[in-house]
Amino acid sequence: MALSEHDPPGAGERRDPAEIPLRAAVFDLDGTLVDTEPRNRAMWQRLFQTHGVPHDEALIASFAGRRGVEVLAELAHLFPGRAVDELFAQVVSYGTAPDMPPVAPVPGAVELVRALHGAGVPVAVVTSAQRPYAEALLDGLGILELPAATVTAGDVTTGKPDPEGYLAAAGTLGVPPADAVAFEDAPAGVAAVKAAGMTCVGVTTTQPAQALDGADHLVANLKEVELSPGPVLRVFGGRPRREPPGRGEDEE
Repeated sequence: MALSEHDPPGAGERRDPAEIPLRAAVFDLDGTLVDTEPRNRAMWQRLFQTHGVPHDEALIASFAGRRGVEVLAELAHLFPGRAVDELFAQVVSYGTAPDMPPVAPVPGAVELVRALHGAGVPVAVVTSAQRPYAEALLDGLGILELPAATVTAGDVTTGKPDPEGYLAAAGTLGVPPADAVAFEDAPAGVAAVKAAGMTCVGVTTTQPAQALDGADHLVANLKEVELSPGPVLRVFGGRPRREPPGRGEDEE
């Protein structure tokens, strides 16, 4: 397998897995279950280009994992005379343009969600996207009916990195956050997961490994995660970043 700067240390090697007991699994959507990042970046770039607003890769990357309207509100001064809702509707409209990059499942994502559901582990999705968009992507993956909860941008007051969405998912699933494992590909999402008190598996599909340093474990994609009886997740990616909450050997 060819490696890139996005891959966690040791990617491409089959390591002894970290084993994580869990009662629920929670997934981000864009970049975690489905590789939409090339398309999303192209959509944001087109918005800036259309309005003649200077931008760079760092600015475009700042949208990753966050609600678009919140980032646009912070950047409203770059679009004088334009309402945030108008700008957001405009960028969403670019998604159906025929020249946009295609999307595809993240390797191993569909198989992992189906395995969890089949084993009776409740699954939720927490996304910064709007519900119609999220449901269309999940339907395209063939797993629309599998999550017991889907928390979207319109379901929370404050988006990632605030933990509201992940706490809402845990509440709906009836599982303490500490007993859930969440998967994220963006720094804002990792911060939200950890603030909620969940174990975080960072997926380096869209960001370099160092950008997800707050995650407890790192994988290149979800083929590096397996479900074993227990239920236990076996994570074959990067070494644990730190001991998950409540599982340290020296904790009292």
